[in-house]
Amino acid sequence: MDRSLEEIAARLIDAAGRAGAEAADALVVDGTSISIDVRGGRLEHAERSESIDLGLRVLIGQRQACVSASDSSDATIAEMAARAVAMAREAPEDPWIGLAEPDQLARNWDLAALELEDPSPEPTPEMLEEDARRAEAAALAVPGVTQVQSASAGYGRTRLHLAATNGFSGGYARTERGISCVAITGEGTAMERDYMGESRVFQADLPSPEEIGRIAGERAVARAGARKPPTGAFPVIYDERVAAGLIGHLLAAANGAAIVRGSSWLLDAEGKPVLPRGLSLIEDPHRPRIPGSRPFDAEGLPTRARAIVDDGVLTGWILDLATARRLGRESTANATRTTSSPPTPGVSNVALTQGEASREELMRRMGRGLLVTSLMGSSINPTTGDYSRGASGFWVENGEIAYPVNECTLAGNLREMLATIIPANDARPHRSRMVPSLLVEGLTIAGA
Repeated sequence: MDRSLEEIAARLIDAAGRAGAEAADALVVDGTSISIDVRGGRLEHAERSESIDLGLRVLIGQRQACVSASDSSDATIAEMAARAVAMAREAPEDPWIGLAEPDQLARNWDLAALELEDPSPEPTPEMLEEDARRAEAAALAVPGVTQVQSASAGYGRTRLHLAATNGFSGGYARTERGISCVAITGEGTAMERDYMGESRVFQADLPSPEEIGRIAGERAVARAGARKPPTGAFPVIYDERVAAGLIGHLLAAANGAAIVRGSSWLLDAEGKPVLPRGLSLIEDPHRPRIPGSRPFDAEGLPTRARAIVDDGVLTGWILDLATARRLGRESTANATRTTSSPPTPGVSNVALTQGEASREELMRRMGRGLLVTSLMGSSINPTTGDYSRGASGFWVENGEIAYPVNECTLAGNLREMLATIIPANDARPHRSRMVPSLLVEGLTIAGA
């Protein structure tokens, strides 16, 4: 780890103490990103950015304040500390805030085992442009593709360091390499589009540009002639591309911030079934080469694997220190934060138990219904779990895809929907949220 970030974090902590803070923590993040867009075989957009962000949180009694800046000079750091202390003195009291105790802190983590940073050289803009060109060419080679809206390739490297007056100091770096393509079929009002995009921590794990472009083109062509599905109550399969969003609603409702506000449809569900028996939802922050992995959370606590749902039963909440104290619990080491905000609960990597059937076998089991491949808009009542989302995908008759559909709305209740899910076996292991396609009963489709 480059000591410069560690030194900046230490300077922030020292400045906070000199300005009158009783406790403080500092987060320093720097990053490099390159993005290349190609259209019509020509370079359309190229961007490279390098930045550093400093965040300082100070505590005076049970009051806190956060400030951030993008300059690491001594004058700026001194001004940040003075401003944060002045803000904290005027802030309302919060009896639950505070740093971790020294015996709670992470120590001796194994960064090498997490493989968060690709050691290979940073790709040049020319390499990224070539990847985007190849993806575009592969999409255009698919019969029925009329144009490619965009083909992009990018790279990013981020380093961070967290330090606090309780003695914690630690940091790590992560990389990301991605390619995406959006293809179009048809003309005018008959135009339909679809996409394919992949990203990996290690460049060597990324699929080829040709594969990404080809899949984007095939997906777009499959949507030609899309129309509205029938209206009524039907089963729905959430394709693996979008199924993680459904599980995301469960995670949001189990978040400690929602629980302490009393605004969660899972408020009374701890220790009760929320998924069918046999299904578990496991959080594992230590999966190698996965973007959500991390050795410690944003408060310096050691991360660990745990079951958020075990054999269908919700085991507890997703907690940082403040929400845990308010609920009389221990933190689950789920603190996340930005440089401009205090910690808040959030998850890292999660995996839902996979089933034995393929998506196609689930379609045959469903018989007649909707296969959803894209979701848009969202109207979720966080207290009741009432659910409504725009969707597109494919109508299924007799277990086979009959025709593409668009402009429909799905409505149901999340508690009822999640209680009936049947998972397929197609979850992709490189994803931070590893969720397979899901067959769901009890939805109303508003279509034609």
